[in-house]
Amino acid sequence: MRRQRGAALLTAMLTVTLVATFAAAAVWQQWRNVEVEAAERSRMQAGWILTGALDWARLILREDGRAGGADHLAEPWAVPLREARLSTFLAADAGAGGLSDADDVFLAGEIRDAQAQLNLNNLVEAGRVSEVGLRTFQRLFEVLDLPQAQLTRLAENLRFASDISTDNQSAGQAPLAPQTVDQLGWLGVPPSVVEVLRPHVTLLPARTPVNLNTASAEVLYAAIGGLTMAEAQELVARRAASPYRSITDASRALPQHAAALTEGNVGIATRFFEVRGRLRLAQFVLEERSLVQRDGLDVRVLRRERIAQPLPAVASGPR
Repeated sequence: MRRQRGAALLTAMLTVTLVATFAAAAVWQQWRNVEVEAAERSRMQAGWILTGALDWARLILREDGRAGGADHLAEPWAVPLREARLSTFLAADAGAGGLSDADDVFLAGEIRDAQAQLNLNNLVEAGRVSEVGLRTFQRLFEVLDLPQAQLTRLAENLRFASDISTDNQSAGQAPLAPQTVDQLGWLGVPPSVVEVLRPHVTLLPARTPVNLNTASAEVLYAAIGGLTMAEAQELVARRAASPYRSITDASRALPQHAAALTEGNVGIATRFFEVRGRLRLAQFVLEERSLVQRDGLDVRVLRRERIAQPLPAVASGPR
C-alpha cells in the first residue's frame, strides 16, 4: 500500500508537470502570435504613413514646378520637417486615421536636391569614359585628397558595367551597375573612399548638371573648370543672400569664369530630388529614401528604399 501511494503521488506530480509545461507552451505560442501580428500591423501602418508622406512631398514639388523658375534653398520644398508627433497631423478627435496610438509615433522628413551632387553616371557617355566627366571627378578627387587611381578604376568599371551590348563577349563578367552610392563597392571602390565621396556624389538615371543654388563649394569647384576653392566659396556665400535666377547672374558674380559657367556642367533648375522620411515608433525606426523625377507637373517615383532598425538601448545610470 505504501508503494502504491508513492507511485500515485509520483504520477500526479508528473501529470501536473506535463500540464504546466503544455500550458506554458500554449501561452508562449499565443503571445508569439500576438507579437507577430502586432509587428506586422505596425509595419503596414508605418508603410502607409511613409507612402502618404511621399505623396505629400510630391505635391510640394508639383506646386513648386507650377511656379517654375530656379530651384534654390529658400523654397518651401527645401524646408525640412523636424520630428513631430503624428497626432499633430491628424484630426483632433480620438482615433483619427485609425491610429489610437498616434501620440507615440513621430514623423520627420526632408526633400533634398539630388543635383546638388555630382552624378557618377556623367562619367560614361555612349559606352566610353567621358573626358569632360573624368576631368570633373579628377578635380573632386583632388579637393577630397583621394587617390586618382581609384577614380580610374571606378570610371573603367562603371563603363564596363554600363556596356550591355549583346555582342560584348565579356558581358557575363561585367560587374552589376550600381543604383546607389552604397553599392559602389561592386565597382571595387573601398568603403573608406565611399564614405568620403558620399556627401558629394550620386547616381541618377540621366546625365545631369549641378545646381548652382544647392551644391556645396567642393562640388562647384569640381564642376566648374578653372574655379578656385575660394571662388567656389564666394559663389556659395553670394547665393545665400540672393539665389541665382539664371546662369547670367552667376557670370556677373565671376565674369572671369563666364565661359566655364555656360559649358553645361552647371544650371539653376533641378529634375531629380531625394525624399527622405523617418518614422519612429515605440520599439523601432523605419526610414525611407525615394528618388523622384520632376518634369513639369509630372512628379514620379523612380526608386524607393526602406530601412528598419531597432531603437538603440538607453543605458541606465547607477542606482
